[in-house]
Order: sequence, then structure tokens, then C-alpha cells
Amino acid sequence: MEPPLGVTLLLILMITSSAQSCTCVTNKWTVCDQDASGNCTCKLVGSDHTVDCSTLTSKCLLMKAEMTAVKLSYRPWVKLLDGGIYNPECEDSGIFKARQCDEAGTCWCVNTAGIRRTGRGDKNLICNELIRTNWVDIELKHKETSHYFEALDVAEALTHLFENRYKLQPKYIAAVKYDSPFIQIHLKQNKQCDIDIVDVAYYLEKDVKGDSVFHSDSTLHVSVNGKDLAIENIRIYYVDEKPPVFSMKQLLGDVSAVVAMVILPAGFAIILAIILCQRRKYRKIKMERMTETEEPILQSL
Repeated sequence: MEPPLGVTLLLILMITSSAQSCTCVTNKWTVCDQDASGNCTCKLVGSDHTVDCSTLTSKCLLMKAEMTAVKLSYRPWVKLLDGGIYNPECEDSGIFKARQCDEAGTCWCVNTAGIRRTGRGDKNLICNELIRTNWVDIELKHKETSHYFEALDVAEALTHLFENRYKLQPKYIAAVKYDSPFIQIHLKQNKQCDIDIVDVAYYLEKDVKGDSVFHSDSTLHVSVNGKDLAIENIRIYYVDEKPPVFSMKQLLGDVSAVVAMVILPAGFAIILAIILCQRRKYRKIKMERMTETEEPILQSL
């Protein structure tokens, strides 16, 4: 059984940075060095990008670090699903470049979460802008417990967690809903900020899955009025400020991937419903015609 990416990358870091004299609290996937003045400089594995350890590292740069673990672990290459881990191209600021391409020269356009939002093309594909993901829906499920939690107490505890662990201001938490054992968290952010809700969601996902990006001494702990709330599952949905761009041909081939990773805007969902409805109607008509042709045959018998 192969170790998870975080474990593989941690082993690599232990070898390459055994002599480092300082660490990055918000990102364990770094190699740090302290100069004579005591200043600590940390660089991300995979991109040699200098990391600001006082805040979260962007999702794009973190994905590059993960791909370093994949390459150095000598794992066989597999076809990665949309929204999964791939080796992204990042801007100097750390955000995703609007156009991403794989080693075979296949390209696609992404949103600020790094998720494909167009059909695939070659390197002539033009992505005019990086579309912002301005709404993130997070679904959590906690383990069975004998404790009873009030919805308001759960919302307060999670708001405190997001503010203190992930540095996200409460004004970007649109709502927290609780119906044991399920929790829904709605994050909304209409403009680029120092802490992006996409990065927050990625850090939280890693925490829940036991592969935290924070330093090894820091683990996820959620407490509601002094009682542990152990989160065991997480699912994240991304909503963009503009609908995805797919042709009908691409839509029919890729709709499962799109629905899995991006909530479709209302108008786009209506189109999808019409397509499915037409398919059902066609099948119904076909069945009726088959029945009509079978009846004379039965009568003749």
C-alpha cells in the first residue's frame, strides 16, 4: 500500500531540509533557512517560490508541491479527473493561470479554484480571463457522538475555527447550517482578498483527510462548548461568477465531470434538464412504436 502524497512529500522534506533551523507554521511543504540576522526564508518544494508563512499558501502552489511528491515517489502516471491534482501553471502571485495544459499539449481554461470550466483544446486555445470562484459550499459530516450540539453553538465554533486557524474573516462566512451529523458551510467572497475562500477550503479539506498543510505539530481540532466534534467527511462545491463554457457536444461528453466539481448556474441547469427530458421523451416514443408493431403480430398468432 502506497503512502499518501503528504507522507511522501514529508519524507522528501526530512531528507532535503534536515539542517534547516526554522519552520513555516502555515505550510509544512517548505524548505526554510535562517540567515545570520535571524530572518527565516521559506521556499515551496516544487516551485522554489518564497512563501509568506504568516498566511495561507495558494492552492495552485500547493498543488505544484503535491505533484513534486508524485514525481519523486516514482508512482505510475494515471489519468487525473477534473478538479483533481495536476501540475498547474501559477502566476507570480500564486494564483492559477487561466489556461492550463498537460504534457501531451491538451489545454483547458480554469477558474480561481483550478477547476476546468471549458472544453479541452490544443495550445491554440485562448483563455481570456481567469474567472473568479466567488462562492464555496462545504458539506461536512462528523462522527457519531453521544453529545447533543445546538446549531448556533456549532456555527459559533466553526466561525471561530475559520477565523483563527485559516485567518478568514467572519464576514465571508455567509451561513452555517447544522442537522446532525451534517454541517453545511457557505463561503462567499466577491473580490480578491488576502485570504481566498478557495485556499481556505483546500486547507480544510487537507485537514479533514488527515494530510494537513500546516506544520506537523498542528492538527485539526473542533470543539463545541468543550466537547469534541470529530469531522470525518468533507465535500466541496465551487460556484463561479460566470457560468462554465461548453458546447453541446462537449457538454454531453463532460457533464458528469462538471456536475461533480462545479454547481451549475440556474440557466445552465435548465438546459441540462431539457436535454435529459428530450432523451426520456425519445425513449418513450420508441417504446410506444415497438408496442404498436408487436400488437398486429400477436393478433395474427
